[in-house]
Amino acid sequence: MSGDKIAIGISYNGAPHSGWQSQPDGRAVQDHLERAFSIVASKKVHLTAAGRTDAGVHASGQVAHFETQPVRPHSAWVRGVNANLPDSIAVQWAQPVEQGFHARFSAIARTYRYVLHAHPVRPAVFAGQVGWSHHSLDVQAMQAAAEQLIGTHDFSSFRAAECQARTPVRTLTHASIALSGPYIVFTFRADAFLHHMVRNIVGCLVYVGRAKQSTTWIQEVLAARDRGRAAPTFGPQGLYLTRVEYDSKWGLGLHTDAAQALLPWLIDS
Repeated sequence: MSGDKIAIGISYNGAPHSGWQSQPDGRAVQDHLERAFSIVASKKVHLTAAGRTDAGVHASGQVAHFETQPVRPHSAWVRGVNANLPDSIAVQWAQPVEQGFHARFSAIARTYRYVLHAHPVRPAVFAGQVGWSHHSLDVQAMQAAAEQLIGTHDFSSFRAAECQARTPVRTLTHASIALSGPYIVFTFRADAFLHHMVRNIVGCLVYVGRAKQSTTWIQEVLAARDRGRAAPTFGPQGLYLTRVEYDSKWGLGLHTDAAQALLPWLIDS
């Protein structure tokens, strides 16, 4: 049928790219995908994503949608498109959705994970894929601090100066920290996130983990609503968009759940 709307799941290594959003240099994830989809559709295709990840940030569960007049087998939107993409980007699935669906505005929750290599020596094999702290970190103290952020709050203290969100109020429903060998995995789930919000939270939690600040300090930072009171923004290398959730009426649950198994440290416990 003409005029289809298609939802897609995408994974990408953000290291070689200038973020999700289209850029003049043509190196953004969106640029590569739109070129590949346009080849398969034989017509220009525009994608809208659930979240605009920054340069260097990765995704295992990004979701986007596009509208198309040309009819193609669903496999063409996956294998055909992937044949025209760099190795660092891959479409995981494609599914037709009703016209009312919107990858960004229909989303009800998003999950990000930050993978931190806590070791005296910088990472080599996973360089560009994980963050790094050469300090030893107290995971229990960081967990206690992170739990103070759960709930609906004004997250201005964790918001980038260039953030364009209309309101700094977000509802954080999950914040956990797990240790796996030399890796510390921070998991955050919220209705939506502000620009740099996860990386700024991680930066503050690392201060707590180093005993540079107390576990109650992060609550003081939150209450201040002042970015200047928080720790510096942590690097993008360890940040992954792992899941975008939608109401069951859209029928995307199985796809978004499957995206979690793409990397060992991104599997839900």
